Amino acid sequence: MQEALVTMLRMQDQMNTRVHPQWREQEYAWHRAIWIESAELVDHHGYKWWKHQKPDLGQVQMEAVDIWHFGMSSLLMRHEGDSKALAAEIERAWRGSDGTSDVVEAAELVAGIAAKDHRFDVPAFAALCAAAELSFDELYKQYLGKNVLNFFRQDNGYKDGSYRKEWAGREDNEHLMELLSDLDPSAADAEESLYTALEARYAATG
Repeated sequence: MQEALVTMLRMQDQMNTRVHPQWREQEYAWHRAIWIESAELVDHHGYKWWKHQKPDLGQVQMEAVDIWHFGMSSLLMRHEGDSKALAAEIERAWRGSDGTSDVVEAAELVAGIAAKDHRFDVPAFAALCAAAELSFDELYKQYLGKNVLNFFRQDNGYKDGSYRKEWAGREDNEHLMELLSDLDPSAADAEESLYTALEARYAATG
């Protein structure tokens, strides 16, 4: 688990640096992104007692992965030094979680702490993942995929608006999920292989 955490922290730092080389000095409101993404997660799960709603577990998990991006960014901002030490702290906090099994309540806790205290709470997030049936291994796999996709978007004109988010009638996220199903996230070249596969699909649909 710790090795995976170190990898994800590295990838998040690289992505943030790609967006802005001095991202640590920008005072981005990571806490706000966390509670907004939490609200989107609740919307995908369903909360309207006055109408029939069926939880979309896949979308719920994708929103949890997005929360994790912002959560790690917040943790990186508060931590100086070796990422291995931060990974160890996260692992201890994760394993100490014993939260609710209700997705909406778990998301509200994550959002509430972010909104009130302006911080990301690892045990609350771990409880949310458990409630959403998102194992740590699956979180790692989906995070790796979304991070690579984010880099791919940046490399192909996401900032200037020239990137095509829809390929052959489907959004890039859908293509990503298909490619992830055949990916071994523990492979040394997992990031490079996934990027190459995305590149091939994008070119073929141009």
